[in-house]
Amino acid sequence: MGCGKIAKKHINALEQIKGARLAAVCDINPQNLLTFAKENGISSYTDYTSFLKNADIDAVIICTPSGLHTSMGQKAAEAGKHILVEKPFTLDIDQGKKLIELCKLKGAKLGVVHPNRAKKIVKALKKAVDNGWFGKITHASAVLRWNRSEEYYNAAAWRGTIKLDGGILFNQAIHNIDLLNWLIGPVDEVFAYSEKMLRKIEYEDVCVCTLKFKNGALGIIEAAVTLYPENLEESLSVFGSHGTAVLTGKTLSKIEKWKFSCITDDEAESNIEQLNNKINLAGHKLVIEDFIQAINQNREPLVSGNRAIEVLQLINAIYQSANLKLPVKLQE
Repeated sequence: MGCGKIAKKHINALEQIKGARLAAVCDINPQNLLTFAKENGISSYTDYTSFLKNADIDAVIICTPSGLHTSMGQKAAEAGKHILVEKPFTLDIDQGKKLIELCKLKGAKLGVVHPNRAKKIVKALKKAVDNGWFGKITHASAVLRWNRSEEYYNAAAWRGTIKLDGGILFNQAIHNIDLLNWLIGPVDEVFAYSEKMLRKIEYEDVCVCTLKFKNGALGIIEAAVTLYPENLEESLSVFGSHGTAVLTGKTLSKIEKWKFSCITDDEAESNIEQLNNKINLAGHKLVIEDFIQAINQNREPLVSGNRAIEVLQLINAIYQSANLKLPVKLQE
């Protein structure tokens, strides 16, 4: 559902996955719809209700603007379809919780697309954290320094709006924030500043935030879409008494630093070489494969609705702090 830019990644992924078949597409924009349907030779709909009545559809991938995700997810669950939804799966925590409960009631799986979790370098970092390689973790940071031009925002009416887009933390930086929370969290307290510096949009284009994790570690989030003239970096760093790791690149694509007391420098260099040279399968493909397995094995997907709620609660707290200009504690 929704045949815009991100849908292409899902359709390309589906073509490579055994046991998956693209049955139909739906979009209110006839031009988008015709292009996708013609390319794939499949059924097409401009009406979502009619689309959901198609008996060939077992699961729906929702790729519409963020503010529509929850309502469309609810309709899909009511129709008995499993749901894989692009991030953020909701802009309203209460509505998101209702969707989670509805999916449980209807026996529908609910998965959220956070493809960075499936990257080889991120999985290696998660393993290092879980195995205690860092010793006592002292601090960590997530940085997103990207460019989203006026042309980008003008290309679609929903972009840059609070109602349908939400903000750069919900739209662009959510993956980095999710990883920071997943690796080091949960978070106890945040203090943030946000400003609209350059872009003519309804929300911030720069945000910086400090965090205090429940385990005592400190953290930093920096998110901006004002970089000139193009995307600069997307990075994730973790520091501890016995380890240092920095993942970077324009799209979090390589290991820059990988030092631990439990392995030799030669072993560390070998790790870096192996992980950086590995062919990174498209994250969307891995997410969809996992979602199909979750349906077949009757288990939770890689990122369930309950797990996705956690990062949304953190983002809400950051926005609350930025508005109040005060520290904000996260509720249990």
